[in-house]
Amino acid sequence: MIVVTGAAGFIGSCMVNKLNNKGFSSLVVVDDFSREDKMKNLQGKAVSAFVHRNDFFSWFDENHDQVEAVYHLGARTDTTETDTDLLNRLNLFYSQAIFMRCAGYGIPLVYASSAAVYGDGSLGYSDSHGKVPFYQPLNAYGVSKNEFDKWVMYQVQTPPFWAGVRFFNVYGPNEYHKGRMASVVLHAFRQIEHQGMVKLFRSHRPDFSDGEQLRDFVYVKDVVSVLHFLMTYRPSNGIYNLGTGKARSFNSLVQSVFNACGRTPQIEYIDTPEDIRDKYQYFTEADMDKLLKTGYSTPFHSLEEGVYDYVKTYLTNGYYY
Repeated sequence: MIVVTGAAGFIGSCMVNKLNNKGFSSLVVVDDFSREDKMKNLQGKAVSAFVHRNDFFSWFDENHDQVEAVYHLGARTDTTETDTDLLNRLNLFYSQAIFMRCAGYGIPLVYASSAAVYGDGSLGYSDSHGKVPFYQPLNAYGVSKNEFDKWVMYQVQTPPFWAGVRFFNVYGPNEYHKGRMASVVLHAFRQIEHQGMVKLFRSHRPDFSDGEQLRDFVYVKDVVSVLHFLMTYRPSNGIYNLGTGKARSFNSLVQSVFNACGRTPQIEYIDTPEDIRDKYQYFTEADMDKLLKTGYSTPFHSLEEGVYDYVKTYLTNGYYY
């Protein structure tokens, strides 16, 4: 059996679909399963067991001899969350308990980290292990992710294979439930459909024009392809960046959404909310050298290709992946 935590969520449900497409149906999906809108992400997918996240460790202890791999993709992913106790419980302590069990039971582990660990980018975007202790995330979510990465670095007993994967700005189907935390692609599509225009955050820095803030946007289909590759081929243990390696502007992203919708671009710039303004990343770009040196060679979707597929295949029809 293969375990996927956070399986009802955005990337987790896409991982379940990827595994189904690769012929795996003995999947144990772990989540809290309390939200009906998230459960739609799992409809039609082949799974063998649903395990509530609160019951997972007792289930794992009893059934570990049947588990061949764990994808730990569950987390509290709200970047505006300020409850550090909640973030520590769900993002740090829960992840530590999974890592220790995988180490003790000899089970390979791929887990979700985040580009939020890089903070303002002043130390670059390298997935070198030597830099892990020095990153200064801008929000409590990023801190919780970085604390786990740091903890992993000091572990003597580890799973036979482990990879921590730092997701950059992921977009794609099955994020419909994420509200404010959904990608700009989804927000832009909905604004175009209802208002014919898109609102973007204006720049509050003189070195960036409005809408020219740059992010490394990566399509979720590429993300799950990389996760499957890492678990299948098991290169060196370690932390890996997962973006495209090419930063693009929000203006370019929204232009791509308008093009996919067959509409003329109309963009209005609004102030960045004060609760996130001083924690806002103006530039992110993944250093992808480590992953590419593993032999991963599948081309990533360009921003235009990914947005077009997302809009035309899924958003326009209300489809799930």
